[in-house]
Amino acid sequence: MVWYDWLILVLPVCFVMYMGWYSRKFIRGVSDYLAAGRICGRYVISAGDLANGLSIIGLVTYLEGHYKTGFSVAFWGNVIAPLSIILALTGYCHYRFRETKAMSLGQFLEMRYSRNFRIFASGLRSLAEMLANMIMPALAARFFIQILDLPDHINLFGLQISMFVVLVVLFLTLAITLICWGGTLCLIITDTIQGMFMYPILACFVIFLFYKFSLTEQVMPTMMDRVAGESFINPYDTKNLRDFNLFSMVIVVIYGTIMNRVNWTGAGYSSAAKTPHEQKMAGLLGSWRGAIVSMFYVLIACALITFLNHKDFANDASIVRKNLATRVADDVFKDPKEAYKGKLVKEKIATIPPLVHEIHLDGPEEGKLSQDKNLDTEFLDNIHTVLKDDAREKCTAAMEGKGYSEERQKEEYHIAEGYANDLYQRCRTLYYQLSMSVTMRHLLPHGLFGLFCLLLFLAMVSTDDTRIYSAALTIAQDCVLPFKKKPFTPQGHVKMIRIVSICIGIFFLFGSCFMKQLDYIQMYVALVCSMFTSGAGPVMVFGLYSRFGTTAGAWAALLTSTVMSVAYAWIQRSWADVVCPFIKNNNMYDGLDKLLRFLSAPFGGYIAWKMDDVKCPVNPVEFAFFLSLFTLFLYIVVSLLTCKKPFNLERMLHRGKYGLGEQRNLKLEWNMKSIFKNIIGITPEYTKGDRAIAYSVFIYSFIYGFCIMFLGVVIWNYFSPWKLEYWSWYFIFGNFIVAGLISVDSTLWFGIGGVMRLFELFRDLKARTNFNDLDDGRVEGEMSLADKQELEALDMEENDTEPK
Repeated sequence: MVWYDWLILVLPVCFVMYMGWYSRKFIRGVSDYLAAGRICGRYVISAGDLANGLSIIGLVTYLEGHYKTGFSVAFWGNVIAPLSIILALTGYCHYRFRETKAMSLGQFLEMRYSRNFRIFASGLRSLAEMLANMIMPALAARFFIQILDLPDHINLFGLQISMFVVLVVLFLTLAITLICWGGTLCLIITDTIQGMFMYPILACFVIFLFYKFSLTEQVMPTMMDRVAGESFINPYDTKNLRDFNLFSMVIVVIYGTIMNRVNWTGAGYSSAAKTPHEQKMAGLLGSWRGAIVSMFYVLIACALITFLNHKDFANDASIVRKNLATRVADDVFKDPKEAYKGKLVKEKIATIPPLVHEIHLDGPEEGKLSQDKNLDTEFLDNIHTVLKDDAREKCTAAMEGKGYSEERQKEEYHIAEGYANDLYQRCRTLYYQLSMSVTMRHLLPHGLFGLFCLLLFLAMVSTDDTRIYSAALTIAQDCVLPFKKKPFTPQGHVKMIRIVSICIGIFFLFGSCFMKQLDYIQMYVALVCSMFTSGAGPVMVFGLYSRFGTTAGAWAALLTSTVMSVAYAWIQRSWADVVCPFIKNNNMYDGLDKLLRFLSAPFGGYIAWKMDDVKCPVNPVEFAFFLSLFTLFLYIVVSLLTCKKPFNLERMLHRGKYGLGEQRNLKLEWNMKSIFKNIIGITPEYTKGDRAIAYSVFIYSFIYGFCIMFLGVVIWNYFSPWKLEYWSWYFIFGNFIVAGLISVDSTLWFGIGGVMRLFELFRDLKARTNFNDLDDGRVEGEMSLADKQELEALDMEENDTEPK
């Protein structure tokens, strides 16, 4: 990395931090810190969301899945388009949540259920959120250590300090500093600025990757070279794909789109818009804003697949894989007692010659790549073999002369191999996580290298601060505030949130340093989040839309998801070194294998459970899905059995007479003339520009995306199945040509709009005069304390009674 790469990285980061410091002067009350004064416009929120949408953890997660299974399954994801369009255009869940004026998820839960449930659910959400996100600084630290080729340790005053720890502390310090300076307002301002930086940077990378890789000569032949049942681009040939397949990427996503819509809402952006309508329009604009990010993700994945598998890059790919194995060995075998294992791994990997794979699309199946046999298999299998051989040798030496029976020796070998399998699982996980950083270091020229580091650094900061702040806000507002009998002063309230944020940063530090991740990131996140999300879905959706949902139903759903998820997490985490050896030693292995195959048989191969020595047969996504169905059933049944009085939704949503000045009595008129507008969510508050945006989203997403690019293609293939070459051109047209045209337009549109609206935000912040110290998240009698007096007066008007 040369000097101008460092300038490209450092100067924009310093400017972002300065703007975060500058935002402090606009914090005049708790609502400013928590919800940016509720004066943000759609473009500011949407541009800021771009920075949150691009992250190191998000990109690595995307690459893990698509490097393994390609893009064919994504075609079936288009079946979700009509559902996603309707949900976005109608503001499903998000609009109603903004109507509640809740500053946090817990404030809504107390208004809808009870204070005790608010505290428990919010604490559980925060725990799940922190466990899921605490690996982000670790991923970022490993990424930058590898891509910048930093040493493992630095010498400071004679002490050897881990570079990994130094970077984790640096990243967390930057994120927490922004949070402490200005809370939501600071994050929105800095994220918007980062979003403005990201648009031109993303455009540069898209151009470079198109220049570096030939779509027709390198990318598509590599993607097409897969065995039957594991196609990377033909959606009708995916039956044998595992983990990231039709079930997990479509069925589970459809359910999650409906039931988990607002599980993580309630922090920062979700309460910052001027009105519920502005919040809704910000979501609609996201349909256009994310085009360039989506194309960037696809291009990075294509570049990674091509670089590591096409014969034109065979020598460089061999260097990358050996560097990967070396980094993995150094990271996993840090303990001096196990350092010799790392040495054995590196010695074995060094003997592997460059692997050249010849692409013969019309050749035999044995010559094509698959999930079980590919160019990475040679490296990973050698690592696994070294670890198992070492475990068996040590086990044999330990048992020598002790007179163990044959049965006892077998048990000891199972335990030793289980530990080796656990180590291998950690090696394999890190191998795939580091593949992007090692590859991009070899691929990018100076200048672009600095831009790439800047892009990921900004993405890392915007994601870290948002995730830490989200957990801090939930704990502060929903676990600390309800216990405070005497209200905080505004200054004390903000100070309390800052202290909680620092504590969460410390939690992230220890989690990053000591957490041992054994699975794909998506699977890990699904695992730790299932204890909250599997039960929170019905709690949130029916809390916003039903009158029959009760506190008992909410408790039943959330407690069940917690207990069952913790039990599964232990099984999944201890599978290789504890559970599987126990099953083998008790002669249950074959019987459980038959049972698992029998239970998964009805799913037609898309769920294929069978015993595995390395990882749990039921992956976290599958477990979370079936648990979610069970908790949905529990919530409905228990609520119906315990519902004594319908809940007053109008008062919670500030509708009708409870409007308090915000869009009162905006009722839809259903007739033949207006039915189409109502279906796509157009209400009387829409301006001509709003209608144009809504119609454009509908035309692009539904008419083009669903009717033409999905339904039309399905019908065509029903009568005349496409050849593999046709699917390659379909992939290029949809992901690059159309997406490229949209990206050019959206880059200019949101670039100009974001800058203009950011200046408008500063003007509005200076001009504000209305402040309400009660608007701090407290609830009394199922009502926000800020609105309590007015809402009670309206209730008394209707009942014609005097207050008691």
